[in-house]
Amino acid sequence: LLIVGFVMLIKGADVFVDGVAALAGKFGIPQLVIGLTIVAMGTSLPEAAVSITAGLKGNAGITVGNIVGSNILNILIILGVTALITNVTIQKSTFKYEIPYMLFITAVLLVMGATGNEINFVEGIVLWVLFIAYLIYLYFLAKKGDAGEDDNQSFAQYPLWKCGLFIVLGAVLVVAGSNFVVNGATTIARACGMSERFIGLTLVAFGTSLPELVQPVSEARKG
Repeated sequence: LLIVGFVMLIKGADVFVDGVAALAGKFGIPQLVIGLTIVAMGTSLPEAAVSITAGLKGNAGITVGNIVGSNILNILIILGVTALITNVTIQKSTFKYEIPYMLFITAVLLVMGATGNEINFVEGIVLWVLFIAYLIYLYFLAKKGDAGEDDNQSFAQYPLWKCGLFIVLGAVLVVAGSNFVVNGATTIARACGMSERFIGLTLVAFGTSLPELVQPVSEARKG
């Protein structure tokens, strides 16, 4: 179930993003906006689906473990593997704004966890506000660098019915796959006498981070 779930998550996220990006392009939404929102968040769709599903099923250990574990894996494994293939250039804006912002939101999560050992509704709103603020920053950063023009990235052109099919199919695969992953991971954790948090930090976090691993390694091999 766990392996099948990971395959469904990765393929579902890929198909869903293709469908939504193509649909957005048909409505004249700039590629810059599509890239910063739909495509950028597409690789995080597996983490979102698994964490939300686990949360709804009361498996908070998998929810938090998957989120924190994925962030750790992104930096240590994904960036580490990419650096083994090629030197990774870090832009000045990343040092000045993005890394400090990452440290800031990590501190916010730490404070939220320390006050009552839970993240409640109001704190969820705070996290969303911080997320929207970051999206706005990215938009103006990219727009400034691009002089307001669309980038050269080309998204697939599909007929309207195919966009709808991809969106529905991708959503079904992601939802079903997340259920498989949560059920499989929970059963493995209980059978091995391990906590759900530990499984979330390791096995689930690695599986849901596979889309983020594939893309940078592919780009690194192309130089």
